[in-house]
Amino acid sequence: MANRQFNFICAAAVASAFTSGLMSAPTWAQETSTTVSAPAPSPSDSAKSKSTDQIQTVIVTANKRKEDASKVPLSISVIGGDELAAQHIEDFASATRSIPNISFSGGGGGGNAGNGPGLSNIEMRGISSSGGFSTVGVYLDDVSMSAGNVYSMGTAEPKFFDLDHIEVLRGPQGTLYGASSMGGTVKFISNQPNLKEQEFNATADVSHTAGGGTNNTETVVVNQVLTPGELALRIGLETAHKSGFIDQVNPTTGAVIAKGINWEDDRVARLALKWSPTKDLSITPSVFFQQVNAGDIDVAYLALGNGTPLANNQTSKQVREPGKDVLVVPSLTVNYGMGIGDLTSVTSYFKRVFNRTQDGTTVNSTYLATQIIPKTPAATQLAGIVNDLPSAVFLNNEITQFSQEIRLASKPYDPSVSPITWVVGAYASNMNTNITDNEPVYGINQAFQSAGLDVNNPADLSGAVANGFPNDNSYYSHRMFHDTQQSVFGEANYYFSPTLHATAGLRYLEAKDTFKRVADFYFAGGPTLNYAESTGSKATPKFAVTWEVNPTNTIYATAAEGFRVGGPNFQLPEPYCGLSSNPSKYDPDTLWSYEIGNKSRFLNNTLSVNADLFHIDWKNLQQSITVTQCGYAYNTNVGSATSDGGEIEVKYKPTPHIVLDFAGGYTHAVLADSAGAAVGITGANKGANVPGVPKFNVALTGQYNFDLNDDVQGFVRTAAHWTGTSNGSLDPSNPDYQRPAYANVDLSAGASFEKFDISAYVRNVANSQKIIQRPEVQYAAGEVYRMSPRTIGVTLSGKL
Repeated sequence: MANRQFNFICAAAVASAFTSGLMSAPTWAQETSTTVSAPAPSPSDSAKSKSTDQIQTVIVTANKRKEDASKVPLSISVIGGDELAAQHIEDFASATRSIPNISFSGGGGGGNAGNGPGLSNIEMRGISSSGGFSTVGVYLDDVSMSAGNVYSMGTAEPKFFDLDHIEVLRGPQGTLYGASSMGGTVKFISNQPNLKEQEFNATADVSHTAGGGTNNTETVVVNQVLTPGELALRIGLETAHKSGFIDQVNPTTGAVIAKGINWEDDRVARLALKWSPTKDLSITPSVFFQQVNAGDIDVAYLALGNGTPLANNQTSKQVREPGKDVLVVPSLTVNYGMGIGDLTSVTSYFKRVFNRTQDGTTVNSTYLATQIIPKTPAATQLAGIVNDLPSAVFLNNEITQFSQEIRLASKPYDPSVSPITWVVGAYASNMNTNITDNEPVYGINQAFQSAGLDVNNPADLSGAVANGFPNDNSYYSHRMFHDTQQSVFGEANYYFSPTLHATAGLRYLEAKDTFKRVADFYFAGGPTLNYAESTGSKATPKFAVTWEVNPTNTIYATAAEGFRVGGPNFQLPEPYCGLSSNPSKYDPDTLWSYEIGNKSRFLNNTLSVNADLFHIDWKNLQQSITVTQCGYAYNTNVGSATSDGGEIEVKYKPTPHIVLDFAGGYTHAVLADSAGAAVGITGANKGANVPGVPKFNVALTGQYNFDLNDDVQGFVRTAAHWTGTSNGSLDPSNPDYQRPAYANVDLSAGASFEKFDISAYVRNVANSQKIIQRPEVQYAAGEVYRMSPRTIGVTLSGKL
């Protein structure tokens, strides 16, 4: 059935492309080329570029070389630095609402870590998984920040600071970007040092959030030309404070204890030096630093423990959940132009340290209360006491990765030289992930002692082990993952004519993963030591055909394979989980993606209509299986899935002063069999929706630019976003199973003067507080995640 559906889709796409030229790979068409720009481009930059007659060219680096996006056989969305500033988009969750077929969910293995800074996982085109490695690659320039899906954190999220643009590459990118890019890749492209012009840019933003307080952001970027045309230094600094809007209340009375506990403080710095001693050689060392301190997660509760409803954005948790997330990304990039092609070397180091606290009260204390042997009245009374004891989960995460890539790309196509263009390269990485987990239940030893019972005696506490609660700690674990990868890759284009060429690419990768775990205390079943390892290799091909029907209409078709490496599991504690064994490792999973699209311009380059259709076959899915009895999970391979859909983006400039944008995506991602249900994954039946994937998302934006006088330009802008329904879980009994559709509208207006610009904005105009996700942090608390409340602000920027 799926094949017949896809054949019909392809036939329809081809017919549409030839008859109307309305099929094309989505490109968020910017108004200007993606060249060096200010850290937060001012309204004047945006207004002046938007008053031009035509839609300008977008330059991307998706294929490891600078190319016109309209000629790349790939579904790409691009959001420029000016667009981020004009729309006041400041985090990835907001950006995904403007990009077709990309979404986010609470991190930590499918939502059990909650929502907040550093806790989201990214899904693209229906490729979503809480187990194994990530399905979407994340890059800061040429530095990979992709890691595994772990229960304690989500994807690394660099702030939108001093960015030239963001590239979203949909579909498998395994040939050029390796494993964990099976759903796609997100690239954050920084502004580079400018060798020709001095720059000084400063921006200040002040806003107020409904139900919260005052927010502020200050940014300064300096580009200093040290030797004209040869040496330049770029330094950027940003500080930001976001007021919290969630209030903590007394778990018994509901009285407010503290206001705005989910505040956030950010510190960001970037330094880059570019040295170009000759026209063919450039050396660019850089370092990116980011620290995000969060007071709590962005999750509220629905009611007190006694069932009394809570107001919106309140929580009755006993233990707050702060976090400190630090990113450090130094790199050295060398570019050397030779006669045969352009040589690029990227040496990089990526470090993320994320320390956070999770409220473990209903996970640990409530469970332990049910395990007390009710043989005396004292034991019965003790169960109620233990049930109310506060418990914290202290999670200390650290990821470090050293990587080296070297590649050689041929010169751009020249029919007088050769019908072939190519890129070849090699990549190696060494990643270490360490997770330390401590889970004290405060007062448990004293409670047992007061009741005359022994916390370490199996006759008083089911499953008790000797020395089970030292210093009230119920669980200690240190998990150590070591992942090494080596790969070679290449991609070639053969031009049958200047307007028709075929692409073939291949990447061969070898990987080795080792895992070591040291654990102790009650929830570990006593002292344990686990070790496992996994090795594997994989070749991932890619094929494409591109036909430039005419200078403003390009048709393409692509077939590509994507995959994730496998990995080891640790042995679950048999007495606690009731399992004699679980798989010692899980294997890679793979998919094939088929795509057809077209990129078109009309009406003297004032209208672009870009769209594509895709079909994906996903096999041997990496799945996380939770053992209900003990709450532990392990990864395995089971089942298959399919994903069908498409994207479309339209940009229209009916006059030089009006710009209209429409972007939309549709995805139908379902399980293709019931193999998951057969091994105990509740709801994993054939036809079930893949979790975390909205059926559709749509963004509609309009901007009007006008001249107040000869020296002052103004603009007004509105943006509306719709996100469709989805399922947050396979299990129909999960509170997050049904995620509703939701919408929001943003407004902004501003004026630009010679040296400074001012704009005012409103995000979430209607102050929508619709519940859009229900992450499972405290399983009995009824947690909910809403959009941030309405925020009204003013931005002032200046330049020299």
